[in-house]
Amino acid sequence: MEHRKPYFFVGIGGSGMLPLAMILAGQGARVSGSDRSLDSGRLPAKFDDLAKRGVALFPQDGSGISGEQIVVASAAIEDTVADMVAAAAAGCARMTRAELLASLFNAAPMSIGVAGTSGKSTVTGMIGWILHAIGRDPTVMNGAVMKNFANPEAPFASALVGQGADFVSEVDESDGSIALYWPKVAVLNNVSLDHKSLEELRDLFGAFAAKAVTTVVNVGDAESAALAMALDRKRCLTFAVEAEADLVARNLTPEAYAIGFDLEYGGETHRVSLGVPGRHNVANALAAIGAAMAAGVPLARAAKAIEGFAGLKRRFELVGEAGGVAVIDDFGHNPDKIAATIATLRAFPGRLLLLFQPHGYGPLKVMRRELVAMFAGKLAADDLLVLPDPVYHGGTTTREVTSADIVADVAATGRQALHIPDRAAAAAHLVASARPGDRIVVMGARDDTLSQFAAEMADTLAR
Repeated sequence: MEHRKPYFFVGIGGSGMLPLAMILAGQGARVSGSDRSLDSGRLPAKFDDLAKRGVALFPQDGSGISGEQIVVASAAIEDTVADMVAAAAAGCARMTRAELLASLFNAAPMSIGVAGTSGKSTVTGMIGWILHAIGRDPTVMNGAVMKNFANPEAPFASALVGQGADFVSEVDESDGSIALYWPKVAVLNNVSLDHKSLEELRDLFGAFAAKAVTTVVNVGDAESAALAMALDRKRCLTFAVEAEADLVARNLTPEAYAIGFDLEYGGETHRVSLGVPGRHNVANALAAIGAAMAAGVPLARAAKAIEGFAGLKRRFELVGEAGGVAVIDDFGHNPDKIAATIATLRAFPGRLLLLFQPHGYGPLKVMRRELVAMFAGKLAADDLLVLPDPVYHGGTTTREVTSADIVADVAATGRQALHIPDRAAAAAHLVASARPGDRIVVMGARDDTLSQFAAEMADTLAR
């Protein structure tokens, strides 16, 4: 795709903005940007990596704005931010992050879009790895760092810039922007409560799935299976774990940080050994293999290639062990994601010490009942849940439901739950409470410092 104008990203360090900026820079576009994390000195390595890619960085004070630019901002950026005020005054063209990504995605000869409430980043990474491993040289847009592509020269590999026809991207339902994408292959992983009501999610995911030449759908998920009923069966490739579908996984053999299964399709059976754990990752693998097949990859090649998938940063990532205590960094932030992580851990003995930092006050309000029910049902009597206050990066927000409210509701069910407002104090309490055999899990989204935070907890335990 030809890029005639330079781009300026407001909030360039965000998980959705960073890989998009990387892709544009890799395609030869002129890219610059600002970020309040850069201004405050947080995560300097991320911005050093962008600078090495030729991206010019500016304070978020309007000084980087000129009239010739296309100014790109995420939904989290308010019009009162200095760069946005300067862009309006200079008459800059404007695009949202989703509009720009959709324009690149829709222009690709083979566009593969991954949708669903949970597992999008993992499935996107898996598809990207399969296509890369077999030599298709894809472009991949992800919201998480893909370990297969990360190295000392590219530590923040949440994007891959290839020369092939394939463009693989997760697509976001939280702001409704999923409606902008026109996939050749659509993956529908699951549908559950997160940012929107189930009625809204059904409409958004159903419309997305109906656009595709081929839709790969998880009929092991009740909501997704219901949406599949409205689709042309000839254009669907279904998958499920231990249930009837086109692609089926059976005979699961879990390990602490891996899992194996038999993959069945059309009379063929392939034994697959995944390097990431959990039943949910088996479902993710089926989604990825199905998408690769829909894009023309033979089943046997896809099944073999996925065994080399190394996982994603912050997706059940073991960051350290000391004194018999493991510290795991995880992106779990909605009821389904957290439940999947707990289920994976529960397959092996040991107490769970969970630090869950909510990713905003709005999501807490939407998910309050479901979060409480999940924690009440999944936590054991001797597990401990600690919630600090939600992540907050500025701006206006209502605080109708707080971490203290969630903790009070969970504690009322008889489970051990504490509200410790300060995150460092919450971590100190968990470290002090840990004993051999425990697993400490740091959970949350929209805060890149959580990984660093989990590593610091592991270091504290080691000392």
